[in-house]
Amino acid sequence: MEKRLNRSDLMFSLAFLLMLIIAVGAFFYGVKVGTDRTETRLAVAEVTVNSTAALQPNAYQQQDLVSFYHTVFLSYREFQNDWITAQDKWLSDPTADRAASMKELAKSAQKKYDAIKGVYVAPISPHLKNSQTSYLKSLKLFNESFSALAEKANEGTADMVMDKVNGNSFYKEGRAQALTAQKEYYSSMLKWAESVNSDIPGDYASPEVLSISKWKALPLLVKIKISSDFLSEQNELTDFLPHDLTARIDQFISSGQADKRKVKSFNAIAELLVSTEAVRNGDFVSMKSRFYESEQLPQLPFFFLEK
Repeated sequence: MEKRLNRSDLMFSLAFLLMLIIAVGAFFYGVKVGTDRTETRLAVAEVTVNSTAALQPNAYQQQDLVSFYHTVFLSYREFQNDWITAQDKWLSDPTADRAASMKELAKSAQKKYDAIKGVYVAPISPHLKNSQTSYLKSLKLFNESFSALAEKANEGTADMVMDKVNGNSFYKEGRAQALTAQKEYYSSMLKWAESVNSDIPGDYASPEVLSISKWKALPLLVKIKISSDFLSEQNELTDFLPHDLTARIDQFISSGQADKRKVKSFNAIAELLVSTEAVRNGDFVSMKSRFYESEQLPQLPFFFLEK
C-alpha cells in the first residue's frame, strides 16, 4: 500500500519549494541589480570623461600667449637689448669699459634667468614650455661666456673683442638657444591661430625655397612663422623681430622691387634685406594699417601701436 504524506511532511516540502523559489529569484534579482549598477557606473564615467574633455582648455589660449610675453619673452628681450646696446657703444667709443660692461651683462643674464625660471608654464603648451627652456639655457650660457671673457675685454680693439665673443662656444650655443626659443614662441602663435580659424594650419614646415607667389598666398601668421624659422637658420641676434622682417618683405614685393631686381623667392628677399640691414624694430607696426588691417592676431603688445 502506498504511504501517504502526513501534514507535517507536506508543509516541509512546500516550505522547501518556497525557499528555493525565493533563493532563485534573489539570485537573478541580484544579477540584475549588479548589472544595472555596473552600467550606471560606466555611463557616469563616460559622461565624466566627455565632460572633462569638453572643459579641457585649449593649449594655446590668448591669455597664455600674453602671459608668456610679459613674464618670459620681455625678460629675455630686455637682456638682449642691453647686449645690442653694449655692442654699439663698444664699436662707437674706443674708451668704453668693455670689461665692466661684460660683467654687468653676466649679472643681467643671471637675473633674467632667475626671473624666467620662476615662471610656471603649463606642459599642456609644449611650444611655450620649450621656448621657456631654451631661453633659460640661452641666459645661462650667456652668463658663462661673458663671465669668462670679461677679464680681458679691454685688451685690443672692440672688433677683436667681438671676434672673441662670437668665437666663444658658450656664446654661440647661447645665441642658437635664444633663436630656438623665439621660433618656439612664434610656433605657439600659429597654434593659437589654428584654434580660432580652422583654415590656418597649426604647423608649417618652411620649404627650402619658397616662391613669391606662394608666399603671397599664405596667412599672415604662417608668414611670420617662416620669418622666424629663417632668422633661426641665420643664427644671428637682431633687434628686430620676425614680424618686422615679414612686413619689410611684403613692402619689398608690393613696391615692385622684387620684379625690378628679378628676385623670385622669399629666401632671396630675406637674405637681401637682412644683409643690408634694411629691417628695423617696429617696421611691422608702422606698416600694419597698410598691409594687415583685417588680419587676426593675438593681442600681443608688439603687434600693436602703444597707446
